[in-house]
Amino acid sequence: MEALLQVVNFMQENPSLPLVITFGSLYAAYYLFSVVKKPRIACRDKRLQQLIERHCPVAREYFWPTWWCFQSHAQTVMRSILQSRPPIVYRSEFLQMPDGGQVKLDWFDNSENSHHPDHSRPTVLLLPGLTGSSEETYILHSVQEAAHLGYRSVVFNNRGNGGADLLTPRTYSAANTEDLECVVTHIKSVCPDAPVIGVGVSLGGMILFNYLASTGKNSGLSAGMCISVAWNVFESCVSLEKPLNLLFFNRYLARLLVKKIEENIQIFERQFDVNHVLQSNTIREFDSRITYKMFGYESCDHYYKHASLHDKIHALEVPVLTLNAADDPFSPLHAIPVEEAHQNDNIAMVVTSHGGHIGFMEGAIPRNNSYMYRWFSQYIDAVFKHGTKQD
Repeated sequence: MEALLQVVNFMQENPSLPLVITFGSLYAAYYLFSVVKKPRIACRDKRLQQLIERHCPVAREYFWPTWWCFQSHAQTVMRSILQSRPPIVYRSEFLQMPDGGQVKLDWFDNSENSHHPDHSRPTVLLLPGLTGSSEETYILHSVQEAAHLGYRSVVFNNRGNGGADLLTPRTYSAANTEDLECVVTHIKSVCPDAPVIGVGVSLGGMILFNYLASTGKNSGLSAGMCISVAWNVFESCVSLEKPLNLLFFNRYLARLLVKKIEENIQIFERQFDVNHVLQSNTIREFDSRITYKMFGYESCDHYYKHASLHDKIHALEVPVLTLNAADDPFSPLHAIPVEEAHQNDNIAMVVTSHGGHIGFMEGAIPRNNSYMYRWFSQYIDAVFKHGTKQD
């Protein structure tokens, strides 16, 4: 009786406690039953299915997004703030393009690793996102993961990014794969005995996917992995122009794109209406004022149609793993072509219920943890060690 009275007195002294307990219980129940789920995997290709089932245990696991940060915008924004920066030291190389442009390759040779000879060390080619470079945390962590497995990494910094100067009035686009083709050819010439897997994130994943779809078996790559890509650019624009996404992402990225033009205004002012470009407030405005013209398209819609991926799955001739979150504000769920993945070979499409855009944070303190990195390391290791010819 005395113990019961103590409990009653404690509750009376803390009247808000029942509300806290109730809210905490409801939150925990929602998290456990609505947030924590296994990924949806769409794959018709038996060889690719077997590779994933046998060598990618993450495919069988539940994804436990960071419990206090599982909402899509929080996952997207907080990853860039919270994740650590592995101390990667690159060897940089500037590569001239046929038109006089320049890209920068950042190599992590991993020569101290004795698992593979230098000349035949399996190599991961990494393509960052829209305004990203080799210094993005998701790239640094990927390089670190690949190094732990004994592999070499090469990061392809697009024109004007990561220390690559803009030498011509041309940047890059989701649909243009000419620079990537030069990069792959160069890597293969330097390391002719090394198998190469391409891994692209966001816009980098779109460039990689378009490259693989256009080159087929002549890509020079053993496989590909595309993370948080926008499958249908038209639908992505609609999503990014919704008020919250416009506030958090669209205007910020547009400012970064505009800044690059402003920093190199003398290169562009002879061919484009630069003042109009500098007034762009969204990615679509930027693309409609300069990008489509830069690459010779008839209109912005013509460019977006050529850049979209959803209708190119049938053209893949090397295995590709894609990873998207169903709540990605850059690529809405209804635009992810899951049914097409069920109907075509050479693709395994992984869709998680949460994760945002390049988020996929897990663990209470997500400094290093990421569901994305586990898929990355297990998939590239499986392809390099076992190929896709399963029994």
